[in-house]
Amino acid sequence: MLDANRSGTAMTSPGFADRCTRAVLSPYARLSFLLVLLAGAGAGVLVFEPQRLLTHGWPPQLGGAAAAAVFGTAYGLCTVAFVPRPLLNLAAGALFGSQLGLAAALAGTVLGAGVAFGLGRALGQDALRPLLRGRWLRAADGQLSRHGFRSMLAARLFPGVPFWAANYCAAVSRMGWWPFVLATAIGSIPNTAAYAVAGARASAPTSPAFLIAMACIAVPALLGTVVAWRGRHHLRGH
Repeated sequence: MLDANRSGTAMTSPGFADRCTRAVLSPYARLSFLLVLLAGAGAGVLVFEPQRLLTHGWPPQLGGAAAAAVFGTAYGLCTVAFVPRPLLNLAAGALFGSQLGLAAALAGTVLGAGVAFGLGRALGQDALRPLLRGRWLRAADGQLSRHGFRSMLAARLFPGVPFWAANYCAAVSRMGWWPFVLATAIGSIPNTAAYAVAGARASAPTSPAFLIAMACIAVPALLGTVVAWRGRHHLRGH
């Protein structure tokens, strides 16, 4: 009886509670939670198939700015769940036209990037930073940490860099919040606008606007390549 009381006292003692709290809030526990959260989000995308917006359209009870606001919120959450942005940009243009579609897509882009950055910074940075031991990993981390705005601007202009990868790499680095958000907002404009116009004019694929939009998709790739080429010596020097 006495042993049982002692055991109960130990289980409820402040020391035990502190150990439990430290275990739950440890870097690897938070990283595990982030991985489970992202896996669940990806599974949700596979189940609900948000790409059906392209074929079935938006719910008829919503229209105008309200529909664009809801779409922008859904857009941001979908990017966190790894839905490709080109698909969402095309849907924005097809559903709302060039101008409103661009506004909704950009709002969703910034929202999704901010959510991913916040999740990565809060749940993954402490566990992942000690793993940055390779030369290229350290060089990339140094580039993002010291030249955050310029590096993220190049990543957004260059379509070959996956949106989600840029978000979580920036979160693990020491890049500041505002340089990340501003670079994302500015660097995403050209490519997003091209896809939104293409989506809005998809019913007329031979129209000049559609053809020009498709041609302009290659321009950000060229700009990003030039910026990356000019900044290559920064990586080689570390």
